[in-house]
Amino acid sequence: MKRPFLFRRVALVTAGTALIAATYGLVRLAYGLHLPEMSADLGIDTATAGKISAAASLVYGGAALLGFVLGATRPRLLVVLAMLTAGGGAAGIALAPDAAVLAVSAAVSSAGAGLASPALVRLVHAAFDGDDSDAAQAIVNAGTGPGLVAAGLIALAVAPDWRVAWLIAAVATLGAGLAVLTLARPADARSAAARRLPPAPWWRRHRRPVAAAALFGVGAAAVWNYGRVVMVDAGATESASVLAWICVGCGGAAVIATAPLTGRVAPRRVWLIATAVAAAGTAALGAFPGQPLTAAVACALFGWGYVAASGALIGWTTGIDADRAAAGTAALFVVFMIGQAAGATVLGAALPVAGPTVAFVAAGVLSVGAGLLAAGWRRVPARDVG
Repeated sequence: MKRPFLFRRVALVTAGTALIAATYGLVRLAYGLHLPEMSADLGIDTATAGKISAAASLVYGGAALLGFVLGATRPRLLVVLAMLTAGGGAAGIALAPDAAVLAVSAAVSSAGAGLASPALVRLVHAAFDGDDSDAAQAIVNAGTGPGLVAAGLIALAVAPDWRVAWLIAAVATLGAGLAVLTLARPADARSAAARRLPPAPWWRRHRRPVAAAALFGVGAAAVWNYGRVVMVDAGATESASVLAWICVGCGGAAVIATAPLTGRVAPRRVWLIATAVAAAGTAALGAFPGQPLTAAVACALFGWGYVAASGALIGWTTGIDADRAAAGTAALFVVFMIGQAAGATVLGAALPVAGPTVAFVAAGVLSVGAGLLAAGWRRVPARDVG
């Protein structure tokens, strides 16, 4: 392989990882991180905060659906839209004079993540050949981890000035998006199949990954929505809960180090392992939320499992039909988001009644169940799915 071509590949993976880090870690998932300070400054109560989060989830789902339609044929356009929505939304949050402007900006900003994932799946797949693509996809998708770490460190560094953190997120998103556009090939190879909507056999082959994504989404909602809450309720300090958030990011970032290994393993096996690790972290956090060291380890385990599992979903749909990997990624991530929304509602009602141990262990059991749905799956030739 020629050295300039290799450098371009590495640079594209780096830029793609940065874009995922920004759109997910610094923007979409940072809402909960900064919520206490934003609520205090703008007078946002718990009910309003929940409505804003729900609206952001709906916008994220709509953006991912757009990615489902355009991922195979217009990935560069999706990158532009991701850059503008996530970056512009983050800037809007930073400058928001009241709760209404913040709500609209937060909803708009969440679209960036839903647009970036399918776009990068297609761009990375076009730049790599064969099995080399799996490790590259895993690294790019793992950008969520470094993004979470960066978000937590920025929050600690600028606290309590949350507006500066959002401005940094906006600049980082715009920079990463421009880097991807510069490095991605102007004309990506697109088969005729990739330009058509998936046929019925494609959907049938996705029944298992769809069910697995939804179930894991429900289980993962425990840590994302209530991890910091149960820690604080158990006596943890605010800084300890933020450090636990950083540990989630560290675990997710570790997926980059393990990508060369997981890239050589069948996606279903990675999914089995990752969901089990995430389940263990979820259960441990619920059982020992007041013990900082144990909670930090639990969060790190969850972070690795969560990011590795989402990467395995990409490998799963790619194994079913590589030409439609972008569409499959978008579809599975939408289902994943729906599962998380449902899980947040159910667990929110269960926590006051059952307590964190029972609720989080139950969430872990659901994650294990999601992993078991991968048993028996095999790679399907593209001709079998239309």
